[in-house]
Amino acid sequence: MADQAGAQSPDISSGRLPAEVYQVNFSDLHPPLIRHEALVEADRCYFCHDAPCMTACPTGIDVPMFIRQIASGRPKASAETIFAENILGGMCARVCPTETLCEEVCVRNAAEVRPVAIGRLQRFATDHYMGEGAHPFERAAATGKTVAVVGAGPAGLACAHRLAVHGHQVTVYDAKEKPGGLNEFGIAAYKSTGGFAQAEVAFVAAIGGITFVHDRMLGRDVTLARLRADFDAVFLGLGLGAVNALQAQGEDLEGVMDAVDYIARLRQAEDLGALEVGRKIVVIGGGMTAIDVAVQTKLLGAEDVTVVYRRGKAEMKASPFEQDLAQVRGVKIKHWAAPKAILGRHGKVTAVECEYTQNVDGRLHGTGETFTLAADQVFKAIGQTFVADPLDGQEVATADGRIEVDADRRTSLDDVWAGGDCVAGGDDLTVTAVQDGKVAAEAIHLRLMG
Repeated sequence: MADQAGAQSPDISSGRLPAEVYQVNFSDLHPPLIRHEALVEADRCYFCHDAPCMTACPTGIDVPMFIRQIASGRPKASAETIFAENILGGMCARVCPTETLCEEVCVRNAAEVRPVAIGRLQRFATDHYMGEGAHPFERAAATGKTVAVVGAGPAGLACAHRLAVHGHQVTVYDAKEKPGGLNEFGIAAYKSTGGFAQAEVAFVAAIGGITFVHDRMLGRDVTLARLRADFDAVFLGLGLGAVNALQAQGEDLEGVMDAVDYIARLRQAEDLGALEVGRKIVVIGGGMTAIDVAVQTKLLGAEDVTVVYRRGKAEMKASPFEQDLAQVRGVKIKHWAAPKAILGRHGKVTAVECEYTQNVDGRLHGTGETFTLAADQVFKAIGQTFVADPLDGQEVATADGRIEVDADRRTSLDDVWAGGDCVAGGDDLTVTAVQDGKVAAEAIHLRLMG
């Protein structure tokens, strides 16, 4: 455990800002469109016949159709078009990186600087529909078949909903005290406000035939073998259960935290002013989690926040929009640098020693030149790892450290399917997880009905 001479003591405290400032800081990142704004924006769409935006959507939403329906004054019909392919279309409208999916390929980009605001239009339609308390599906007659879904995140919710539509009885097990997965515990607070994650869970469950069982962890409270014996099929939406270690000296110092855990605490905090935050913060990583924790600590009142990433801007998993958002909010991003040691005094972090890096023939190397960033809080955001232990010895094949599935999201066990972040080859996106759950549900339905 390193000790930096002459460093000041850490200063981590709560209530750095007035209550009204927290309310402003954590308000909607993109306020919802009003009706007139939605009509004007929808009118910008060319309604392409062979629309690249539709191809770019992992769930295959008919984008030109739902925008045309908004333009013609039919937001309810528009929402039904969206929900037909993505029952979590409301959350995806808020958190999808549309700037690298549907909006990136919008043909408006060729004629103008700005694409059609597809994400905001999707939110306009889905919010309108959900505000009416309606549901776009009717449950089929009960089939007598039962399915266990493990994980109440986007993949699990999408799978459970589609199975319930087909008339199957679904039991959803989740380790948390409430459903929602990353939508509830892992999304930046300014992206999903007003308790929307739980409102969407209620919307999904309104189809009927879905039972939630909370505080039940696979491998601890229930086994995969037991679920396979008790149910006709099983879907695993386990997510990623562990945070990667920095493997740097001083990682166990007080003030060094997992970004994922901190974001979860922030998302569940009833009073943001009660959440402790440092004055000088260093975030290690280059993905969405790194940006989310960096921006949110700045909004909580941190004076100096720096993201340290070992490669360049183009290699960051966080989109250019998210990187720009962070810098607009006062976050500094230090590219081509990696943590070498975390320094501390009396068991508490005081600084991070970093080494400049460079790309040599496709491989990352340290240059030997170092610099030090003062810090009283350090967040680890260098990715998560799938934990296979809960599979309790069942012969589930893995690839690249995650569950291997086929095109139907079926695992090596013929009665077990999987989707979301826990499967190999995924994009670790909410919208991709929804598609996994939907595809798996259709495959399970075909299997159950012979």
